[in-house]
Amino acid sequence: MPDSDYGITSRLLHRLALAAPFVAQASHDLESMLNRQAAASGSGEHVFVAGLARAGTTVLMRSLYQSGQFRSLTYRDMPFVLMPKTWSGISSLFRRHKAEEERAHGDRVMVNFDSPEAFEEVFWRSFCGPDYIHGDALRPHQPDDDTIEEFRRFVRNVLTTGQSREQTRYLSKNNNNLLRLSAIADAFPQAAIFIPFREPVQHAMSLQKQHALFLETHAGDSFALEYMNWLGHHEFGGNHRPFRFGDSGLALEDYGPDRLEYWLGCWADCYAYLLNNLPRTARLISYEGLCGEDDRERLRLHEHAGTLADSGTAAFEFAQARPYSAPDVATKVRARAYEVYAALQSAC
Repeated sequence: MPDSDYGITSRLLHRLALAAPFVAQASHDLESMLNRQAAASGSGEHVFVAGLARAGTTVLMRSLYQSGQFRSLTYRDMPFVLMPKTWSGISSLFRRHKAEEERAHGDRVMVNFDSPEAFEEVFWRSFCGPDYIHGDALRPHQPDDDTIEEFRRFVRNVLTTGQSREQTRYLSKNNNNLLRLSAIADAFPQAAIFIPFREPVQHAMSLQKQHALFLETHAGDSFALEYMNWLGHHEFGGNHRPFRFGDSGLALEDYGPDRLEYWLGCWADCYAYLLNNLPRTARLISYEGLCGEDDRERLRLHEHAGTLADSGTAAFEFAQARPYSAPDVATKVRARAYEVYAALQSAC
């Protein structure tokens, strides 16, 4: 949301709710205690959307959200996202309405207080942040059984706050779930997991552009930087930490984030890892395929999500981003990225 939405009182409230993991954990425990008699987490046929940032995860999530079947966290759930029912009752006393505005990314995605967004990561950061958030990178981790059970309770708590009886399924958009896909599949074996990908050079250029934009934002607004840390968003900007998946065969240390090779290397590392570590319920999605004139890719997507029969979802407009003029990049980096890209296209 725009900076104007965060006055002094709002910033203090966000700091109270999000800065200390033990406070977030306590809010989750309180919510779970109050919801002790709530039913299990629906049918378990939830949907998790995850991908490298700028892969089209937001528009994919919004397309599914239009079906009306899903409850997803929204800006109204901030900052106490781990106690959605209790916070909804409290915040209703001073609820506001606001016209849509372009989000901070400057990418023509419009948001307001009722827009679904990626706040689920607050749970994982609060319960097991040190396991995957390291000083130089975010790394894959395997949450233990107790944490997975708490995550099920979290999803149950979110579902108790649906605005209609039709919202029986949980919808997540969380790029950091790439670090724990097997845990998501274990928690909800009936859930669908969608992982979109884009043409590598165009995707890398979008990442580089966003990094420059958020570097400027964070340099002028320390709260914006803290806010992204609290949410576990390290994709770009002053708190950037890349995903690291072990020995990638390409040393990102050879390039800095000011070089396109760096972002193209991040892309290749991420999707090469995913090709070899996809749970059975995960599906790779070509974003360019969703943007094509042929509806088959979109229809398959919604059929797998169980939303095909709902009006408007399959017809959601997936707009191709404006192409960037691609500069020359190191041959070895480009070659590896397109090798991975060809494998992704074959796999999906």
